[in-house]
Amino acid sequence: MELLAVLTDFVLHIDAHLFELARQYGVWVYAILFVVVFCETGLVITPFLPGDSLLFAAGVAAGVGLMGYGETMLTLFAAGVLGDAVNYMIGRHVGPPIFSRENRLIKKDYLLKANLFYARHGGKAIVLARFVPIVRTFAPFVAGIALMFPPAFFLFNVTGCALWVGGLVSAGYFLGNIPWVRTNFSIIVYGIIVVSVLPICLEMARAKWGGKSG
Repeated sequence: MELLAVLTDFVLHIDAHLFELARQYGVWVYAILFVVVFCETGLVITPFLPGDSLLFAAGVAAGVGLMGYGETMLTLFAAGVLGDAVNYMIGRHVGPPIFSRENRLIKKDYLLKANLFYARHGGKAIVLARFVPIVRTFAPFVAGIALMFPPAFFLFNVTGCALWVGGLVSAGYFLGNIPWVRTNFSIIVYGIIVVSVLPICLEMARAKWGGKSG
């Protein structure tokens, strides 16, 4: 149990350990980043993995010379695009029946919220979902279940991933050289996590209080 707790903490806070990983494993850190982002975007059972904060941290690591800026961008872009593509294909093969039953690995509430998000925003939900944790993991899955036209999904997938990776990695890369950012790096990472999760918290609060009011 103690080992499991250590591994869980390491996975959940991999962004905080990124500098150490880059120093210890060199080029292998790109493989680690690829696996984490691929799983966060491509597997509906791992929405808890770090996303936004990890991208920003990777940009900071590149900015201080521990990683290459171009290599980091390409690695994370490839992981994000392939992750969503795999998630989409899984959704197409699983089909609608998954909505009608509980699943130990897939939280039905998250799936329903992603379905509502997709229904509200249509194809552009694939782009917008990139910036919303949890929904980011489930949106391509729902698009697959809805049998979204593959070329259209590919376009939204690539566009959303380019904006997500390009924006956050570049922000970390250019801001990472500012002394105040380096000194308060942990605070900034936690701030990104809070800002990322805030829309979900507001939605949950609205659903809770709105339900009581109704």
